Amino acid sequence: MDVIRVVLVDDHEVVRRGVAALLDSEDDIQVVGEAGTAESAVTRITALQPDVAVLDVRLPDGSGIDVCREVRSRMPGLACLMLTSFADDDALFDAVMAGASGYVLKQIHGSDLVGAVRTVASGQSLLDPRTTASMLARLREQESRKDPLAALSPQERQILDLIGEGLTNRQIGERMFLAEKTVKNYVSNLLGKLDMQRRTQAAALVTRLKAERGERGDLRPW
Repeated sequence: MDVIRVVLVDDHEVVRRGVAALLDSEDDIQVVGEAGTAESAVTRITALQPDVAVLDVRLPDGSGIDVCREVRSRMPGLACLMLTSFADDDALFDAVMAGASGYVLKQIHGSDLVGAVRTVASGQSLLDPRTTASMLARLREQESRKDPLAALSPQERQILDLIGEGLTNRQIGERMFLAEKTVKNYVSNLLGKLDMQRRTQAAALVTRLKAERGERGDLRPW
């Protein structure tokens, strides 16, 4: 049986001893090192090359999330299991983005922690479907903030740009060789996607975006 080599990182010695004793009692798990600070954690993990790093999120000189990001940049095959006392959505999101394989609370039962170590060591993720859905939604939200027009098609972007120039539906149709009714449908759709009721709001958005991004003549992704 392959033994799972683990490094524990927590600033509380009592916690480290308790977790170490729990894991070492298993035939297939061995704690090969410990650390109490972010700086020493990076050094120890890099030197010992474990299979799993169990990282406390909050450390005296930094964050276990930063440690995760740093060591995984050096050791892509390392599985990081975040261990924390607090359920924090922001920390969970940051941990996942840093490459953590799992995120568990310190209130977890001992047998469940052992199972968590085995799960991430096998290459699996310890994130339930609800958490995964939340992560995807947040990523989409971030992407939307980067580009408020992300939901618009190229055609709708062009029409929005012309609305910003003050053109009527008929003028837009003439410019784009579309029927006025077709333009009206496009305008209704793009206003709905932007959660707006009036084209004056859309025109104001165009003005703001161009001021922020610099005049370029259209609203293609930047």
